Amino acid sequence: MFRKLAAECFGTFWLVFGGCGSAVLAAAYPELGIGFTGVALAFGLTVLTMAYAVGHISGGHFNPAVTLGLWAGGRFPAKEIVSYIIAQLAGGIIAAAILWTIASGNADFDAAASGFAANGYGEHSPNHYSMLSALLIEVVLTAFFLIIILGVTDKQAPAGFAPLAIGLALTLIHLISIPVTNTSVNPARSTAVALFQGGWALEQLWLFWMMPLAGGILGGTIYRVLLEKRD
Repeated sequence: MFRKLAAECFGTFWLVFGGCGSAVLAAAYPELGIGFTGVALAFGLTVLTMAYAVGHISGGHFNPAVTLGLWAGGRFPAKEIVSYIIAQLAGGIIAAAILWTIASGNADFDAAASGFAANGYGEHSPNHYSMLSALLIEVVLTAFFLIIILGVTDKQAPAGFAPLAIGLALTLIHLISIPVTNTSVNPARSTAVALFQGGWALEQLWLFWMMPLAGGILGGTIYRVLLEKRD
């Protein structure tokens, strides 16, 4: 169990440090900034690389919504849910703390003003989308993320390609939704940076827990009931 939790902690660390780090440090870098596309690719690459690196140890969740969705899909025991989520939160918060320290080395950096890659809606949405838009997109995208995860890890699926498909799915999710909410689909990722943004991000954090968790359960249930092949 210790190895599983360590793997989840390291994997979530890499997701937050690589994905949010690309947004904070590289997205708008003068002339050479990687932009939304680069940030989306960075998030996908973090999951792809860590799924190959430690997925065989813990299952490669790196996300409370994935853990809950896998439970709803009948692939994960209820007794391990809380431990996994704590490990994921720990990894994300440690990554955000290190990222904040690095970013603070720039005299112009201000986490509160810049948003520190936090998720938001309304005036804090990158393109000022409403709370309803945020609710819908986080539920829908997380549900489909779980359907993809359960599908590519099904015993009927081709072996060895699951991390690639999951990483590309997360890239696509970010390409769709960065303008709407800055893309969560992951409460650990949202919590980690919200703690260091310190203002509106904490006030809006409830949405980025409730909607991804609801979407994860929805996706897991849909796959288990409608799509999974019965023996």
